[in-house]
Amino acid sequence: MKILLVSPKYPDTFWSFKYALRFTPAKKTTHPPLGLLTVAGMFPEEWEKKLVDLNISGLKDSDLLWADYVFISAMHIQKASVDEIIARCRDADVKIVAGGTYFTTSGDEFEEVDHLILNEAEITFPPFLDDLKNGRAKRVYRSDQFADLRTTPVPAWELVDMRKYVSMSVQFSRGCPFDCDFCDITKLYGRSPRTKTKEQVIAELEYLYEQGWRAGVFFVDDNFIANRRELKNELLPAVIEWMEEKGRPFSFVTQASIDLSDDEELMRSMAETGFDGVFVGIETPSEEGLSECNKFPNKNRDLIASVKKIRKFGLQVQGGFIVGFDSDSPSIFDSQIKFIQESGIVVAMVGLLNASRGTKLYNQMERENRLVDDSTGDNTDFSTNIIPKMPYKTLIDGYKYLVKTIYSPDYYYERVTGFLRDFMPMYKNKGRRISWSYIKAFIKSMFILGIIGRERVYYWKLFFETIFARPRLLSLAITFAIYGYHFRKVFEVY
Repeated sequence: MKILLVSPKYPDTFWSFKYALRFTPAKKTTHPPLGLLTVAGMFPEEWEKKLVDLNISGLKDSDLLWADYVFISAMHIQKASVDEIIARCRDADVKIVAGGTYFTTSGDEFEEVDHLILNEAEITFPPFLDDLKNGRAKRVYRSDQFADLRTTPVPAWELVDMRKYVSMSVQFSRGCPFDCDFCDITKLYGRSPRTKTKEQVIAELEYLYEQGWRAGVFFVDDNFIANRRELKNELLPAVIEWMEEKGRPFSFVTQASIDLSDDEELMRSMAETGFDGVFVGIETPSEEGLSECNKFPNKNRDLIASVKKIRKFGLQVQGGFIVGFDSDSPSIFDSQIKFIQESGIVVAMVGLLNASRGTKLYNQMERENRLVDDSTGDNTDFSTNIIPKMPYKTLIDGYKYLVKTIYSPDYYYERVTGFLRDFMPMYKNKGRRISWSYIKAFIKSMFILGIIGRERVYYWKLFFETIFARPRLLSLAITFAIYGYHFRKVFEVY
């Protein structure tokens, strides 16, 4: 068999970092398609495999003519690209196999797809392969069981050009013990976190190291700290030992719930392992909003103090925020701005509440006849598929005011400066190399941001304050300046 794996294109969004990537032309996108690469590791070795990531390059007619089957994995936000790929495959008369979260929740919409491999591939993909070999492949393979991650193979990293990506990705666990109304993670992966063994994770890190990777690695777990026993007793000690043996070649980032701040031992271990950042779903400073969406880990705590405590252990906090809850009044926009500024969260993603298929929120909105469409999968595109309790114009105007304010140069650089004054990594990753692409990005930033940019006064003030007071953090300061440029450009589109 000749297998073509196609990763659909992401639109330009908050997390695409499209405008930031212009400072490093060698880097084309942020992360590789980990799901497709993991599935690629399940194919028979004798089958030929080729990957086309549309965030890196285009899909050629010759690729489609070469393939016996085209495999697609996607999230909902990639819908437009998925539709184009399917149309190209139909024109080329090549069979399509599709999976991933988008097809798992919306597979009934894709009559053109020959085979749907839904839910977790560790369970549904092997039967498909067996049936395919024996000429009796069914159209749909699904399961209500959850996979044993100890059966998950090492991703087929040999299929990608690592030089084109900002970060590599690994996964330790799936599932989350919390059940927020707007989140589909528990529907897809359950509430009992399942983990790989430490040996599996080390094998993946070793593979990346052998391929010459010496930069960031993203643990893609939706809640990295969900299984603390395995994490603290098994994984982190093993990765610490491996990092020391290799000269600390990587830095790590991940996602976690705010109750990470309650566990000093865990934060210290994460920092020692090489973690320097964590994305946390803050959602809202409103207790009513937190109750409404069942965000119980965030309730009845000083959220700003929690953020600052995590930062004290050398972990920068990126935050997710939501407006548009039924309990939100027009005052929520100023409340969010105040919270973001006081917390010093530089990378603050504020989105409008949307209801994704399969979530409790979606079911509730459906019962109340308040769904107007499917969610786009991008809650920063100034759209919502919910009829809000707040007047719609008030919500949209307030949201525009909020994002325009927090990413304006005066507010944004104030957060960056405050963050850098309080932040210091606990461990240095000595094995990482500064590449020419990052040096070029720094030089380019001096021209685009420091000479022709409207933020030039703020840029140079940040530069000189950092180089004299915290020179070790200069690269982080410039990175934040470039991020700010991206965020402003993204929201200017709307």
